[in-house]
Amino acid sequence: MNPIRILIADDHPVFRFGLCALLQAEPDTRVVGEATTGEEAVALAERLQPDVVLMDLNMPGMNGIEATRHIVAANPAIGVLVLTMFDDDTVFAAMRAGARGYILKGAEGEETLRAIRAVAHGEAIFSPAVAARVMAYFSRGKPSPPVFPELTDREREVLALMAQGLTNQAIAERLVLSPKTVRNHVSNIFSKLQVADRAEAIIRAREAGLGGEG
Repeated sequence: MNPIRILIADDHPVFRFGLCALLQAEPDTRVVGEATTGEEAVALAERLQPDVVLMDLNMPGMNGIEATRHIVAANPAIGVLVLTMFDDDTVFAAMRAGARGYILKGAEGEETLRAIRAVAHGEAIFSPAVAARVMAYFSRGKPSPPVFPELTDREREVLALMAQGLTNQAIAERLVLSPKTVRNHVSNIFSKLQVADRAEAIIRAREAGLGGEG
């Protein structure tokens, strides 16, 4: 049987090295390429046609969710398995983008291998913690999807305060966070929403109904 051909998309060299070592030790998996940005992942997926893409969400340039959307749209047969540090509602954005699986980077090697094999065979798979979140989400009946599902709860909170006109310093005081943490949240918001600046982010937020409370 042919080995599962895998493309790794992650900007952390140490994590990529560890994954390569894990996969090269298995007779049924083979790493065919490595990408460090979302744009590179899309280009390599098109050129190499792997069976599975191991996709990090937080990469320079195009984020993993957008890269997943591009890859699946162009090549529906490629299975995208998200490997991320984020145990939050980004799982729903990843699912909407076409990812078949979502597991956490802290997973044991055997769990990661099991997920890769499942995705390669067309199955959907989630880490236990993520699966519990998905089940809880759907057990609430027919919940309205969150505004900007690609953002974490905290990032949506920061964006709502930005839309109310608060400065980073004021947001830090309101949420009892350090100014640096708020700056990081704002930077992530810009990246995930693909906006150029604060003004554009505020316009998007207000159009979506955020920031109405003073």
